[in-house]
Amino acid sequence: MKAIVLGSDDRFALATTETPAPGPGEVLIRVQYAGLQWGDVLAAHGHFPLPRPFVPGFEAAGNIVAVGKGVDAARIGRPVTALTASGAFAEFVTAPAVLAFPAEDLDPRTAAAFGWATPTAYDLINTVTRVRPGDRVLIHAALGGVGSLAAQFARGAGAARVVGVGGGAEQACNAPDFGYDRLISRADFPDALADEQFDVILDPVGGPARLANLDRLAPHGRLAVYGNMATFEPVQINADDLLMNGTSVLAYNSNLLSRTHPERLAAGAAEALRLLADRQIRIDISAEYELADVPAAVQRLAAGGTRGKAVIRIG
Repeated sequence: MKAIVLGSDDRFALATTETPAPGPGEVLIRVQYAGLQWGDVLAAHGHFPLPRPFVPGFEAAGNIVAVGKGVDAARIGRPVTALTASGAFAEFVTAPAVLAFPAEDLDPRTAAAFGWATPTAYDLINTVTRVRPGDRVLIHAALGGVGSLAAQFARGAGAARVVGVGGGAEQACNAPDFGYDRLISRADFPDALADEQFDVILDPVGGPARLANLDRLAPHGRLAVYGNMATFEPVQINADDLLMNGTSVLAYNSNLLSRTHPERLAAGAAEALRLLADRQIRIDISAEYELADVPAAVQRLAAGGTRGKAVIRIG
């Protein structure tokens, strides 16, 4: 099969590799589209402990063509959107059956864009921070894959005000499409917020922005941490300060959840899929690439040149 391979030289290459076979509890998918996400950047930069060479890609949409031991054979032929440990940038990929979700109501392009971002955004709003009616919500990376969906989920949960931090002034016109009341640029954060406080803040950035977010929490506010896009340098948080203000810092790791409690991730994904199929939310697909274009697509994402979700056409 054709696949993109990431070698020990940190380079992507289009190659011919063996078609994988599904193991126990797995399905084999003929991939039509794959989703591009920040994990692909982290993998390229060596932040994921995956032995090289390997086939990257963590989101796939297509049809099940074979199943492993313990998986109902009736699933063969069914369209799915799947979360994978790797291997999605290929014509075939294996995935845990529990994380291969029925996608009969979605076209394969949208199914691939669903990816990790949609269940992550759903869980951040509804499970981790438990946004309540009337809450004020601040979302970083506002027009990215997770951010653009989190704003919609926050509105669905009854948030009274949703503010985004992300793109420059040229992207502000996109803010109302996803439920934002206001969008400010990263360069203007936090000064542009004046004294405004928030009940919930979503932070995939880290570094100085994380400390600035803590200062913006209202009493009993919740800061959800789910990435370190800016820096992996740790920040020091005073637990006594959290106690005095009743504030909380909550970490969310969807990759870990997929390995420890995949059924929990699957439950959120199922509800997010329902909302997507009912058109209560939408995914912003801003770019489509061919398989051979993966190196350029990952580079563009790393440079901040992708809004919403990008997908890779494979089959």
